[in-house]
Formats: sequence, structure tokens, C-alpha cells
Amino acid sequence: MSIPMTKSSIQAAGVAALCAGLLGGCVVGPRFTPPKAETPAGWTAVPAAAPAPGASLVTTAEASDQAWWNSFGDPELTSLIERAAQSNFDARQAVLRIEEARGQRRLAAAGAWPQVNAAGSYENVRISERTATTSLLSSLGEKSQSGAPGGVASALSGLSNPFDQYEYGLSASWELDLFGRVRRTVEAADADTAAAVEDARAVRVSLMAEVAAAYVDLRAVQARRAVTAEALETAKGLLRLAEDSRRAGLGGDLDIANARAEVATAEAALPPLDQQVSADKNQLALLLAANPGALDAELDAAKALPPVPPQVPVGLPSDLARRRPDIRRAEARLHAAVARQGVAVANLYPSISLNAGAGFEASKMANLTNWAARYMTIGPSLDLPVFDAGQRRATVKIQDVRAKEAALTYAQAVLAALHEVDDAITAYDLEQSRRTSLETAVAENRTALALAQRRYQTGSVSFRDVLDAEDKLQQAQLALTASAAATDEDLVGLYKALGGGWQAGPPA
Repeated sequence: MSIPMTKSSIQAAGVAALCAGLLGGCVVGPRFTPPKAETPAGWTAVPAAAPAPGASLVTTAEASDQAWWNSFGDPELTSLIERAAQSNFDARQAVLRIEEARGQRRLAAAGAWPQVNAAGSYENVRISERTATTSLLSSLGEKSQSGAPGGVASALSGLSNPFDQYEYGLSASWELDLFGRVRRTVEAADADTAAAVEDARAVRVSLMAEVAAAYVDLRAVQARRAVTAEALETAKGLLRLAEDSRRAGLGGDLDIANARAEVATAEAALPPLDQQVSADKNQLALLLAANPGALDAELDAAKALPPVPPQVPVGLPSDLARRRPDIRRAEARLHAAVARQGVAVANLYPSISLNAGAGFEASKMANLTNWAARYMTIGPSLDLPVFDAGQRRATVKIQDVRAKEAALTYAQAVLAALHEVDDAITAYDLEQSRRTSLETAVAENRTALALAQRRYQTGSVSFRDVLDAEDKLQQAQLALTASAAATDEDLVGLYKALGGGWQAGPPA
């Protein structure tokens, strides 16, 4: 239906525009205040001094935001982590989620602008002749034929049934954001985008730690294989020693049988280790989004475990909230929840929209260009909530509860991070003490094996004593290798708990 633009409608539009200017800064609902993380003054687990000479010391110096993996001094590890950051599927999916959040933000921001549409239509319309309205019109038409035509009756003679209807024009609508509903929606979308960015950073931190842990495990298994291969060679040497002793009349078949059993046991331990080496290489290939076996050429050669740095700065607990992306993500989600409270509150208030339309309308296409075929509408519309059975109030309550839940989630994330860092410091410190003791045990067991071999050759001890000494040396070597790997893994876990590493890469 075409509504002519009148003076009163223009005045109403002007009043609405004035109200929009006066109330443009009005935003209802709570305002977000960044939460203050409650943290202790220091770490309870930071030791006062290094656990042993040459061991790595955890300090409260400011933690580095750069690539922590460089502290291991292993170019292969650095290369694997940097390649994984670029190619890993989880990392790439996290970046796509950022793009999705930014698209949602643009969608929300579009609500602050007028919406303009162009349309054209053609209709062939036939009006029913059996309604009350058409019966009245038909009656008037019949009277016009019997008497002097005039008024409505004379106009009816020009009507046809059915008839054509052509129309084209523009329409526009603009909702005045009087109470900040759109602005709060955009604010929530901004916070959702920030949460997506922090989520991508958290994925990056976890990915780097996972690559480092898999690499350390690979080097540890290769080291265990080297220890087992050394034990195999030692067992073969003991077998030759037992054979020589029997020829010299100092031993018997029992010693030879025991020696052969030791050789077979050492040989049987090699295949499972080879299988674990292959699994670790494939795990690294998967993290780099590569095919199985793609890293075999560069990882086949066994290398030593990466050495730990002399010092590990961890900063203070108060620094944690700014470093860990999961805490920053929880803060962003709290911000989004508070902004959505404002959206719910704004929906309790009236909404005013300015609407306008203009175009041409005619029963014949040739008349669409006639100035007389124009039409125009303009004027405000008011949407005033009167009764909805408490739906809007319930929405406000729901958003209030969700904001409280988000606040608790933030506090929980901070507390969990504090515990995680404290536990990681303790594990790293104690594992170094254990490794120092195992280094002493390996040295003493090596001495004991050499003494047992010399005494067996002179007949002072039995061959079983030699085998026991060899077995203790192997177990101590394996335990030392496991402890060295655990030290590296604990350090990786500490770096992950501190939330470092995402700053070193390209921004998400």
C-alpha cells in the first residue's frame, strides 16, 4: 500500500532523529571491568639455590616471552616446532575460528547502519466478485449504468478484473540504537573474537609443548636403545668370559647358560624399542601434518637428549594472568557475558526505527516512468514491549547467571594455573635431584661390574655375581636415561604452564 508523505510524518521523523541524537550515548546494562586476578606474592616451590652443582636453577626473574624451545639449544627441536606451528591442523582450524568470529562481529556491527533494499515486481491480480466489498462495488457500477455516472461509480467503469500491477522502488529502515542494544551486541562480538584469538594461542602453546614432549621421548627411547645395545655387547663379552673360564677350569656349563640367557634377554628388548622409535617419529609427523615416515630421514640418527639451560626464569604469580592464553580467554568470555547482559536489558526498552520507501507503481508498464506514478512513504515506528509473560525479564536473569558463571570460570582458571606452575616447578626441581643420585649410581655400578669381572677371572666370586653387577648397571643406566628425559619433559611442562611461546610466532 502506498502512503503519501505528509507534514506530520516528516515532523515525527524529525522528532525521532532528535531523540536519537540526545540518547545516542545511552547504553544500559552493566559495564565490564577487567577482573583482578588474586595471586600470591611468590611461588612456594622456587628453591633458594640449585639442587646440585651444574643443575638448572628456577628463578623469579621476568620470564621471557620469546621462543622457549631455543633454550634447549637443539636446532632440530626448533625446526620441528616452527614447522608444526605453520602446518598443524589444529592450529590452522583455530585460525579459521578467528575468521569466523570476526565475521560474526561484522554481522553484529551491520545492525548499527540503515538497511536499504531495491525491489521490483509484477502481478496479475483478479479480485473475487463474491465478497462484501466487491458486491458493493458491483452494485454501484450497475447504478452508474442506469443513471448519470459520477463519483465512485464513474471511476469503476475504468476498472478491469483481472488487472496488471507493476512496481519498483527503494525501501530503507534504520533502528535507532537508543539504549545501546546494537553497541552491546558489537561489544560481545568483539569479546568473542578476542576469546577466539586466545583460544588459537592456547592451541599453539599446547602444540609446541606436545611437539617438544614427543621429540624428547624419541631421543629418550633412542638413548634407552643405546643402553640396551651396550648391555647386549656386555652380555656377549660375559659369554666369552664364561667360555674362557670353562676352558681354564674355573667355570662350568651353568655359567655359559646364564650368559647366553642374558644375551637373548638383551636381544629381545631391542624390537619393542625400535617400535617405539617408529611411533614417536610418526607422532611428530602427524603433529606436522605430514605423512607417516616423512621425518624418518632427519630423525633416524640417534642424538643426545636436549640439555636444560642453567637458569629458568618464571617471573611472579602476578605475571601469569597476562601470559597464559587460557586465562586471557576466560577474561574475554567474561567480557562477552557482561555485554550480553546489556543486550538483554536493552530489550526491555522500546525500540524506534525510521522507515522510508519510494518508487513507481502503475497498472501498465508504459506508465511506470510517469511522474504521477510515484509514491513515497516515510515515518518512524515504535516497538513497545507491553506483555510477554516475563520472557524478557527471564532473559535478563539468564544472562546475569551466565556472567556469574563466567566470573567463576575466570577465577578457577587463575587458580588452576597457579597450581599447575607450582607443581611443575616442584617436579623439575626434584627430578634434577633424582638425576644427580642416579648419575652417582651409574658410576658406582660401572666400578662394581669391573671389579666383579676381575674377581671372577681369579675365582674369587661366582659368575652370578658378575651377572648381578651387569644387571644393576643396566638398570641404573636406564633409570638415568628416564630421569634425564623426565627432566626435559618437566621443563617443557613448566614452560607450557607459564603460557609462553605464542608471542614468538606470527599474530593470530
